[in-house]
Amino acid sequence: EGGASSLDSQIEALLNVEKQMRLNGDVAGTKNAAIDILKLCFESRAWKTLNDQIVVLSKRRGQLKQAVTAMVQQAMQYIDQTPDVETKIELIKTLNSVSAGKIYVEIERARLIKRLAKIKEEQGEIAEAADLMQEIAVETFGAMAKTEKIAFILDQVRLCLDRQDYVRAQILSRKISPRVFDADASKEKKKPKEGESLVEEAPADIPSLLELKRIYYELMIRYYSHSNDYLEICRCYKSIYEIPAVKENPAQWIPVLRKICWFLVLSPHDPMQSSLLNSTLDDKNLSEIPHFRSLLKQLVTMEVIKWTELWNTFKDEFENEKNMLGGSLGDKAAEDLRERVIEHNILVVSKYYARITIKRLADLLCLTVEEAEKHLSDMVVSKALVAKVDRPMGVVCFQSAKDSNDILNSWATNLEKLLDLVEKSCHQIHKETMVHKAAFKV
Repeated sequence: EGGASSLDSQIEALLNVEKQMRLNGDVAGTKNAAIDILKLCFESRAWKTLNDQIVVLSKRRGQLKQAVTAMVQQAMQYIDQTPDVETKIELIKTLNSVSAGKIYVEIERARLIKRLAKIKEEQGEIAEAADLMQEIAVETFGAMAKTEKIAFILDQVRLCLDRQDYVRAQILSRKISPRVFDADASKEKKKPKEGESLVEEAPADIPSLLELKRIYYELMIRYYSHSNDYLEICRCYKSIYEIPAVKENPAQWIPVLRKICWFLVLSPHDPMQSSLLNSTLDDKNLSEIPHFRSLLKQLVTMEVIKWTELWNTFKDEFENEKNMLGGSLGDKAAEDLRERVIEHNILVVSKYYARITIKRLADLLCLTVEEAEKHLSDMVVSKALVAKVDRPMGVVCFQSAKDSNDILNSWATNLEKLLDLVEKSCHQIHKETMVHKAAFKV
């Protein structure tokens, strides 16, 4: 009892000191008085009093910004020394309410919210943690270190993915431009000009830019896996593959390169996909996994792929990868792989044939006539190729109808070529006659 009353009287005395300092506009004095009060409460382990005093001090009339900042920073050091989780949460909440809406302690507030969210997450309240984190828009903080901002936004994205809020995860992930990760750190250490606010150093537990890059792409892979967007997943893996730490270590890049290959094969045929496919084939490292090289080679070569043979060759690889990727990818991916092979084959056939009967097309694709027709129609609808089907006759025509201008143009060019040839021939004959005449004269 004596301890408590002596603490109260000590606080009372310090509050008076604080008041005098504040009214005199003495910044350092006010700061010290406020911090001393917090230290007293902390040393007496009077957590409830500590919370009350923080609120009281921050609400005093004309309280100086510097004093509030010092108080919040001081009290943040006590968070880890609280006796139990309840006290910890109470203290964080108190500091949170004190710093709400005050720009000069916005970074402290962001860090407080992050700690609170972490506690909530550990208690299994993912939704609550995600809601807490979403309130804070760190991208507007001028003084916060870049890596800390990125780490904060990535946490927001991760919590959204954990609660399966994919729309919000995408909105948040757009706040980070992938170009940030390619920035050269050595060029950025220039001295701030007069009047610019200083950027704080990031706390020690914030990962480096390249580690953040990896986390970012891993989160994006989770996001795209939800919608089975294979090409985007492949591009994410490609970016991870480019990270120096990964590229130098075969144990790390081989699995990533394998995933790049699988997702390339799974993504629908389009310009982006073919350019990635060719750039991957040119990669020297691919020779380390020749099995995959042959898989990609088959897709690039304009020849019909026999699905049964392909599947028998790669089935084990696929199963093996499926177990590594997490089971969710399995069943859908195997179907998609077959779709891709069929699409590839139809494209090949359309290159070699102008007209073909549906029955023969189905034979080439190892499908029934109905299936062949369905896949062909799907590809025409998605504008992957031009074809017309004459169903009563059972003939597919792969040529696009030309308009009269095109036909006339092609005639004109053909005629030009012909005349060119005639002229060249005449020239050659003329030349030979001249030579022979000369020979006769001799």
